[in-house]
Amino acid sequence: MTAPDAADGSLLDHLVELRSRLLRGIVGVVVALLALLPFTSQLYTWLAMPLVSRLPAGQQMIAMNPAGAFFAPIKLTCFIALFAAAPWLLFQAWAFIAPGLYKREKKLAVPLLGSAVLLFYAGCAFAYLLVLPMVFNFLLRFKPDIVAITPDINAYLEFVLVIFLAFGASFELPVALVILVLLGWVTPAQLREWRGYAIVGIFIVAAVITPPDVVSQLLLAIPMMLLYEAGIIAARAVVPKPDPTDAATDDRAR
Repeated sequence: MTAPDAADGSLLDHLVELRSRLLRGIVGVVVALLALLPFTSQLYTWLAMPLVSRLPAGQQMIAMNPAGAFFAPIKLTCFIALFAAAPWLLFQAWAFIAPGLYKREKKLAVPLLGSAVLLFYAGCAFAYLLVLPMVFNFLLRFKPDIVAITPDINAYLEFVLVIFLAFGASFELPVALVILVLLGWVTPAQLREWRGYAIVGIFIVAAVITPPDVVSQLLLAIPMMLLYEAGIIAARAVVPKPDPTDAATDDRAR
């Protein structure tokens, strides 16, 4: 086989492998979706509890259109299936790219991928268990007495999903800092020096991606500041240490 033929064969093998990994990932999502479909109603009830449990007696959620009561829970189930299948999808992506990585890159990539998944889950759990109850307590406490809250199930779903994505993505901050350090774009010392600017940026980000209330902004900004510090510590742990033999060689050269 000539060189061009070998290159074409290698490319074809990669495309076949990519298709196989994509199909396996899709199958994993479909399996998770089929397993969750019988619990669609319970899943939406679980998601709505932070608000419904705080509504006055006799008030409940509504559907603004006839199909909304059906499609909103189905949409939520699809998101949860994708959420649950995320480790499987990442494994398929890892199995595709791992053969082309060096040993040190593999050693660093595995904990980074695992940390990214766990931090995203942690951000969503933090949002559900702490942020949503406090936000709804704040909003309901300061509403006018003449206003009755009857939230639409689609609007509520969109609101909560935005909160989940905002907190899940924000909790990825340590992973992002470690990657920047590994790429050589910044150093742990620079991250420490830029701490003040980072705090200002964190509050700006929190104000943009959270609802317009002080509670949710603080509940996002404070964990992000702690995660920024955790990212500095993690970056210091993974940054390549200077080789003493190289330094000795440089001294002799001088």
